[in-house]
Amino acid sequence: MKKVTFFGMLLLIGFFFTGCAGNAHIEKDETVNFKNYKTFAWIETTESKDEKDKKVSDLTEQNLKKYVNSELTKQGWKEVKNKPDVLISYDALVEKNLKEQTNPVYTQPYSRFFFNPYTRRWGRIYYPSQFLGYDNESYEVREGTITISMIDSRTEKTVWQGWSTSELKSRHMTSKEIQNSVKNIFRKFDIAKN
Repeated sequence: MKKVTFFGMLLLIGFFFTGCAGNAHIEKDETVNFKNYKTFAWIETTESKDEKDKKVSDLTEQNLKKYVNSELTKQGWKEVKNKPDVLISYDALVEKNLKEQTNPVYTQPYSRFFFNPYTRRWGRIYYPSQFLGYDNESYEVREGTITISMIDSRTEKTVWQGWSTSELKSRHMTSKEIQNSVKNIFRKFDIAKN
């Protein structure tokens, strides 16, 4: 019985932490055999004048690359300087969004008293809550989106792209939020294997 309770608690904790994480999505080229890829290298993307002002901090970039490298190493991939199979680029974006929350509104339950002439007693009728509609509320949140792209180094075509958006607790992405986003993206990376 204790084992069942312990396992149930672990499962509940797992669902809780999964619910706190952002959603991850991937797109991939169905014609590509990912078993042919074993090495990768990072590339720098060119930035427009407007994007230079919005560039992520060096620390954010270091953390993001560290966590992506860790996930790819777990998959058996290796970072190389010369002739990689795949080129990897990233994009990190923090923006303000309005989040809308819709809550149902109900009346208060109430009861009425009535006199029953047959039994000569007072009785009570209970009336349950009634649905009145919805109360809409909107508030500002910061969302961080991390996008990771893999480009075949020979054909220069994007073969895989994963992205994750999550609500941030501060103005910038923390190391833990970056790590969680990267892990969410690479949980779906094994789908890319043929």
